[in-house]
Amino acid sequence: MEVEQIARVRDFNRYYTQRLGMLTDRFLGQDRPFGQARLLFEIGDGGSTLPVLRDRLGLDEDYLRGQLDALAGQGLIVLAGTRAALTDAGRTERADLEQRSNAGIAALLGELTAGQRDRLIAAQEEIRRVLRAAAVVVEAVPPDSPAARGCLARYAAELDVTFPEGFDASTLTRPEDVTGTQLLAVEEGVPVGCGLWIRLGPGVAEIRHLWVAPEARGLGLGRKLLGRLEVDAANNGIATVRLGTHPRLTEALALYRGSGYDDIGGYSDIPYNQLAFEKVLVSAVAAPATGRAAVTSRSLSASASRRGATASGSRR
Repeated sequence: MEVEQIARVRDFNRYYTQRLGMLTDRFLGQDRPFGQARLLFEIGDGGSTLPVLRDRLGLDEDYLRGQLDALAGQGLIVLAGTRAALTDAGRTERADLEQRSNAGIAALLGELTAGQRDRLIAAQEEIRRVLRAAAVVVEAVPPDSPAARGCLARYAAELDVTFPEGFDASTLTRPEDVTGTQLLAVEEGVPVGCGLWIRLGPGVAEIRHLWVAPEARGLGLGRKLLGRLEVDAANNGIATVRLGTHPRLTEALALYRGSGYDDIGGYSDIPYNQLAFEKVLVSAVAAPATGRAAVTSRSLSASASRRGATASGSRR
C-alpha cells in the first residue's frame, strides 16, 4: 500500500465532505449538524430502535444517545425505551431536509454536461462497490454456526433451481465432517457468503460450497473467499487443494481457472461435480502489514495431479 494512495483517498474525503457541507453545524441550511440530520432521515416515518441505528451507522452508543436526546429536546423525536419515532415537527423537518438535499444535488448536476453526469454516477457506483468489498468481514466460524448453515441453505436452494437435475440438500457437508475450516462473509451484520475446506488425505484438501449471495455479487467476494480458504489450508499443512463444480456454474468456472486451477479427471462420485480442478499451494508467507498470510501458488498438470492423493466425495 503506497503512502501516496492513502494521501489521495484522504484528500478526496476532505474535498467531498466539504463540498456536501457536512462540516458545518447548519447542514443544508437547517439549524443542526449533519449527524442529527442523518438521524432524522434514518429514523424515518416508521421509527427505529437504538440498536438498529447504532449498527447501521456505526455510532458509539453514548454518542448516539446524546444526538437523539438533542433531537428530542428540539421536539423532533420522542424516545420510548430504545425506540425513537418522529413527531409531527420531526416529519416536517425531515421532508424539508429531503427537499433541500434534492435541490442541492440538482444544482450540482445542473452545472455538468450529460456526459459528465453519467461519468459521475458511474464513478460513484464503482466507489460504492469497492468500499462494500473492503467492508465485508471474512471470518472462521464453527461448522454448526446458524449463520453458516443459513448460508448453505440459501446455496442449496439456488443450486436446486440452477441445475437441470435439481440439487439434493442432503449432500451438503455435515458440520461433523468439516475437518478443516469454514469461513463466513458478513456485510453489515448480514451473512453474504461462505466456503469451507476438508482434508482428503495427507497434504490434500478439498474446497467445498464456495458461495456468494446474489446481493453481494460483483464485489470480488468469491475470489476473496477462495484466496482466504487457500491461505488457511496452506497454513494448516495443505499442499494441494481440489474442488468440483457443475458446468452450469460458468462464473465459478471462470473464477477457478483464473485463480490458477487446472482441470483434472473426476475424483468424486457426487453427481454435481461434473468438472474437477486442482491447484498446488507452494508456500504460505505471513503478510507483515496485516498479519494475514499470502499464498504463492502454481498449477499442477492434470497428469501429475492425480498421483499420490487420496480422494473422497466432493461438492462444489
